[in-house]
Amino acid sequence: MGWSVAAEHLFGRTAAHVLGSSVFEVVGSLARGRAWRIVPLVQEPRERTWGVWQDKDEGSAGGGNEDLLSLGEAILDAVFTQADVGLHFLDPQLRVLRVNPSAIGMRGISLENVIGLPAVEAYASIGLRIDEGMLREVLDSGRPARDVLLRGRPAADPEREHVFSVSVYRVRNGAGRALGLVATTVDVTARERAQARLRLLHRAREMIGRTLDVERTARELVDVTVPDFADSAVVALTDAVLQGKAPELAAVDGEMLLRCAAAGSTRADCPPPPTGSTLLPALFGPKLPSSVAILPAEGAHSGRTPYGPRLVAPLSARGQVFGAVAFERLRGGEPFTPGDVDLAKSITTRTASSLENALRFTREHIVMTALQSWPIGQERQTQRAAEIAQRHRPGGSGAGSWFDALPLPGARVALVVGQVERPGLSAVATMSRLRTAVQALTTLDLDPHELLARLHSTVLRLDREQKSMQGSIDEPTVHCTIAVHDPVSGRLDAARAGRSLFAIVRPDGTMDADPLPMGPLLGGDGPPFASTSLVLPEGSTVCLASPAATREQGPTRRGLAAALAHPHHGPQQMADDVQHLLAPDRVLLVARTRRLPPDEVAQWDVPPELRSAGPAREQTQTRLQEWGLDIAPFTAALVVSELVTNAIRYGAPPITLRLIRGETTLTCEIDDAALAAPYPRHAKATDEGGRGLYICATLAKSWGVRYREDGKTVWAELDSRTTGPDAG
Repeated sequence: MGWSVAAEHLFGRTAAHVLGSSVFEVVGSLARGRAWRIVPLVQEPRERTWGVWQDKDEGSAGGGNEDLLSLGEAILDAVFTQADVGLHFLDPQLRVLRVNPSAIGMRGISLENVIGLPAVEAYASIGLRIDEGMLREVLDSGRPARDVLLRGRPAADPEREHVFSVSVYRVRNGAGRALGLVATTVDVTARERAQARLRLLHRAREMIGRTLDVERTARELVDVTVPDFADSAVVALTDAVLQGKAPELAAVDGEMLLRCAAAGSTRADCPPPPTGSTLLPALFGPKLPSSVAILPAEGAHSGRTPYGPRLVAPLSARGQVFGAVAFERLRGGEPFTPGDVDLAKSITTRTASSLENALRFTREHIVMTALQSWPIGQERQTQRAAEIAQRHRPGGSGAGSWFDALPLPGARVALVVGQVERPGLSAVATMSRLRTAVQALTTLDLDPHELLARLHSTVLRLDREQKSMQGSIDEPTVHCTIAVHDPVSGRLDAARAGRSLFAIVRPDGTMDADPLPMGPLLGGDGPPFASTSLVLPEGSTVCLASPAATREQGPTRRGLAAALAHPHHGPQQMADDVQHLLAPDRVLLVARTRRLPPDEVAQWDVPPELRSAGPAREQTQTRLQEWGLDIAPFTAALVVSELVTNAIRYGAPPITLRLIRGETTLTCEIDDAALAAPYPRHAKATDEGGRGLYICATLAKSWGVRYREDGKTVWAELDSRTTGPDAG
């Protein structure tokens, strides 16, 4: 009726060849002179189960069932008396019938206290909570329960909690009737403690040092270790570390001023020291510990406190001391072991490394904040061209964003917003250097596109310097938008590198959210950059902002329109409405354009004849008297005469003379259609000419040339503070 795999190996035939055949035929054909025994295995009146096996002793072939029963008892006795695994046999009523010595010894209980009692009652005396429902389910269903963990304190070791792995199996006879349960128990305390240490260490690596903040790192150490490792923890740091300064070196006597940075306890009746309080050295022993150690309970924290011995550990890295930590467990609880010492060393080493990173970040953050908050220096000349509002939404990551409003000759203003990619201290340092470069390049009167091209070359040079000095492989790239507004003509020239926010709102409320397409980044693909030239009506609003890291973080077109489409709002209110849409560490510049009043600008067409210099001098002197500027008329007339003469001789018509009045300055501008660049000469004593620009450079505060597509403008600025009435 049945043929096992062992039978196949023993007889050399598969089940398909023998099933349904007579046992005597199968055995007889394979006997080959050997003796076989066929005996009933179970004595049942209705049904018998027979077994067939080779008899080693032919004379004892008739022993049969008694020998088999004796063998089973012998095996059972051997297992119960010699196995290292705890064995428990329960009857169908879940009473303990038999327990092997290993199980007794593991729990330190006598046999008389267990045999005959229900399992739940028998093991409750040693602190093991047996789930009777689980035992009933195994007995009814036959499905074994494996590796069920139970915790208790056996009588042999009452001071330590042990963990046992219990597996329960149902026992049946040949007829299928349940005879009871067999439970195996293995002490897995060492395994569970090792896994618990690994879990705690993994949690420490995941949680400690996430914030790059000194005090939060100390708090994270307490949160990780209480109550999983200790019932109380106190983290103390030196004053230097708490102030963000460099940590102190290890002192020979171990005496340092420590303050409580974080503490936690499971006992409400024994609170830890408050945060910020000065801690006595006795908490960590006679002096600050240099290695992890277990201290006895006697001392400052013994006596009335419920805690036992302490485990103290230093928080140090590379000879620098950040502080120390003390762990305590309740009296009567698990004592600290060498394994706990190793675990505490790993956790405190991790914490010290995190504190070092946090201090480095704090120092870098101080530097970044100082550089990032570099004031733009509001100039009164700037306000003549536009009413400006700035905002900086701090975030602490050092995004390298900056903005500037720079006054230019001719009452113009340059609006600049930029941002260096890859946040960090190097980004903020690069930002500072680029900001200085922009201020220097604007003195050259370059148009915005040409200025971005020069700035692109500067970024590439900085990249080469960083690679040669630091071996950095990260190439700095920069977003930058520059817009120059002329309050005389209302013209706005703009160029854009990257994807900085750039929007224009006209006085009628219409908004152009993208007047310029995105261009390549500075330090990336390079020129040409997107550029445009617009004539804006007075009262238009120009909005510039550094871009977010991703498009999702930046303001949406709808949100930007809702914040800006209010021409009756002033720049300050518009800046407030847009600021909350920005990502952290981003800057915003809002400028409301203005036009110079007609009485502050004088302009004449100059005929291309040398005799036109005389009328130009007279017109200049007359206008100076009307304006009442404290500038010598002869000086202004001389400068205008030289500029007009140079334009007639070396320029091309049409020629236009423009005077722009400032509070203490007079700007003289000559427009002509030639692109040849004037330059000052050093004339010889016998030369009749060549001194015009030299005279202008000597008498004027500053002078320069700016180019247009259809010509150039030569200008000179006179200041009453540098030219007196008798300067002529």
